[in-house]
Amino acid sequence: MSTKSFSRRGVLKAGAATGVGLALPTIFTGSARAFTNEPGASSVTLGFNVPQTGAYADEGADELRAYMLAVEHLNGEGDGGMLSTFSSQALDGTGILGRRVEYVTGDTQTSSDAARSSARSMIERDGAIMITGGSSSGVAIAVQGLCQDAGVIFMAGLTHSNDTTGKDRRANGFRHFFNTEMSGHALAPILSNAYGNDRKAYHLTADYTWGWSQENSMRTYTEALGWETINTVRTPVGAGDFSSYLTPVANSGADVLILNHYGGDMVNSLTQAVQFGLRDMMANGKTFEIIVPLFSRLMARGAGSAIEGIYGSTNWHWSLQDEGSQAFTRSFGTKYGFPPSQAAHTCYVQTLLYADAVQRGGSFNPCSVVEALEGYEFDGLGNGPTLYRAEDHQCFKDVLVVRGKENPENDYDLLEVVEITPRETVTYPIDHPDFQGGSLGSCNPGA
Repeated sequence: MSTKSFSRRGVLKAGAATGVGLALPTIFTGSARAFTNEPGASSVTLGFNVPQTGAYADEGADELRAYMLAVEHLNGEGDGGMLSTFSSQALDGTGILGRRVEYVTGDTQTSSDAARSSARSMIERDGAIMITGGSSSGVAIAVQGLCQDAGVIFMAGLTHSNDTTGKDRRANGFRHFFNTEMSGHALAPILSNAYGNDRKAYHLTADYTWGWSQENSMRTYTEALGWETINTVRTPVGAGDFSSYLTPVANSGADVLILNHYGGDMVNSLTQAVQFGLRDMMANGKTFEIIVPLFSRLMARGAGSAIEGIYGSTNWHWSLQDEGSQAFTRSFGTKYGFPPSQAAHTCYVQTLLYADAVQRGGSFNPCSVVEALEGYEFDGLGNGPTLYRAEDHQCFKDVLVVRGKENPENDYDLLEVVEITPRETVTYPIDHPDFQGGSLGSCNPGA
């Protein structure tokens, strides 16, 4: 696959795509350097691997906007964003350890194979010392494994499956985004209050690791309420037309449809479900309801009025009034003309957290970064007090339950936060059964 490779000014980096005069990265030279792609004295290269095509391309575009904004702020350009609100205060706008931050980009295509190829190219060809991005847990897990083997740090972007920091966790990988266990835990009491405990649920589920994880977590928590699961149906990513999957729902005996879909798939399946009249139905003497466990502003905008009154969870929302959230929203909005999504937020934050770990540890060595992030407590980045747990490299923070607004004021004011579930409530033990079977292993510095 071809990987777009640009410096921060959009100029093709020397030798990046020509195949001429390439300097092989440390992992292939047998050099005595301490670790893979040790940067020179003047600059350091980060790799931004996002879905630029496919069902999750809208999320990828917003992630890339956030990455470019983070690079500006790290290099002392723009208004500095959350550098001023971040509790660490180690970053001062002079790059990372005095090196100017540059970047290269790749297109994951929401495909594990394409994402691995793209990440490998950025590491081997472009000298990227850290890879970040993705809007699919299948992609995140695949790239995390590759980065572990290559000896670079992986700062996951949008990945919500329990497996990313569960059975597939790796020492070189870190996740800021929340997971399906946290979504289920936060949503359950809200759904109980809104719809009662006598419900029959029908699941449509994206057929890959995230969908399976989301379905499992929602079943766990809704069945604990007393809900009955009527049916679970797997759907391919990028299906587009969900008519054949939605047609049986009306006669299934269910009175709730749970859409374990994300991105363009969620937009299409929800819009089509509403067009099919499911929200106007009565079933089992109750109003038929639809739930979208993982919501985003981008999805809400794509689905339009179909999201009115629908509950879901989200990692962050631009309307939050804390100092960090408002600083990021103001900075992003000034540059791009609209508020950031949760995907943009988590990718911006991951970039700052990586840079801060290098700065605090005094080294780009991946093992120094791991040491700086494990057990790290921080604040001021939009989610309240947050912990990067040492045992699994999962961030623990407050979780938002949101609902589609009935009367939005504009195209961006589509979701309202109905509950902020405290970090303590959604923190689970390291031996939680849904996170077993994996091991971080040891940090790999590469060369």
